[in-house]
Amino acid sequence: MMKTITLRAHFDGDHIQLDQPFALEPGTPLAVTIVPEAAGEPAWSALSAAGLEAAYGESEPEYPLDLIKEPNPDYEGG
Repeated sequence: MMKTITLRAHFDGDHIQLDQPFALEPGTPLAVTIVPEAAGEPAWSALSAAGLEAAYGESEPEYPLDLIKEPNPDYEGG
């Protein structure tokens, strides 16, 4: 069974075209989300921002660093 993934694509006026190669078998079920362009902002950036807004509420608490059980060694922020 194939995992659910998100692929970038665009509509060329005739067909939906994937923006990067990906092997699909004939009959593979797909879901298509139409992403409107936000003013001055790429569509995928707007979609990501909307997802974060849905995931975290305005009253979301700040989590202290001492709650981290296993730090990410590649994280450069802080």
